[in-house]
Amino acid sequence: MSSLDLKGKIALVTGGGTGIGLMIANEFSKNGAKVYITGRRLDVLQKTAAEAGLVPLQMDVSDKQSIANAVKIIDQDEGKLDILVNNAGVLGPNFPIITNKPTTNDAAVFGSTLFTEGSFDQWTDVLQTNIIAPYFVIMGFLPLLERGARTREGETSSVINISSSAAFSKLTGGFSVYGISKSALHHLTSIWATEFALHKIPVRVNCIAPGPFPSELTGTRDDMAEWITEPLPGLFNPVPTLRPGTQIEIGAAAVVLSSRAGEFINGIIMPVDGGISLVNP
Repeated sequence: MSSLDLKGKIALVTGGGTGIGLMIANEFSKNGAKVYITGRRLDVLQKTAAEAGLVPLQMDVSDKQSIANAVKIIDQDEGKLDILVNNAGVLGPNFPIITNKPTTNDAAVFGSTLFTEGSFDQWTDVLQTNIIAPYFVIMGFLPLLERGARTREGETSSVINISSSAAFSKLTGGFSVYGISKSALHHLTSIWATEFALHKIPVRVNCIAPGPFPSELTGTRDDMAEWITEPLPGLFNPVPTLRPGTQIEIGAAAVVLSSRAGEFINGIIMPVDGGISLVNP
């Protein structure tokens, strides 16, 4: 049996109906796992699931009752969970004034624009989805994750948080809260990997920080081909590969972290970004 074999494992990927979540779900399935994909839009999930051989499960990651309902369904249908991927996320508002260099030297215009056009609700919405929701999803599914580990002697279950290369950057790209929320997800990863290890809970927590990949947020691969060779707004350099990432590149990283090959990996932040975080501060 291959060390990357996921046969017999049950996986759940939030935001799995499109983009990076779907890429990871597809690679899990190719390696033998039974994969549930979750999201708020049941019609999108059902269409995707039918095409890809996945299992649709409606769940709003920002609603505790919705999470609890999904936990109950997985418990009834599978009795365990082996892999959890927290992929659902939002970009939040974009403020062009940050990347519009001719006006950024005017502090009065800069500050008043961000103060007036921004809101507490905008920040709350992003933080709720990108950092608070993963916490409650992990805790909601933790008993099932532990049960999954107990069915495999000497092994653990795997939680993977999907962050972003923006978490490493000191530049906003115009999205004033997004990178901050993803940076917080890095710390959440480290904290709960540590706490679970100290409490002898057999669940590893790691994080993948992707760079540009095709998704609903960035567009199709053809769309990205039009701008991927240039620096993104507000950045200094383009991704060194001059192309977006592929399913195998993001999916294989998740498979390694969720398989026997990844049993000795815990608490890491893994950039899968084509080097974009290396060439931008």
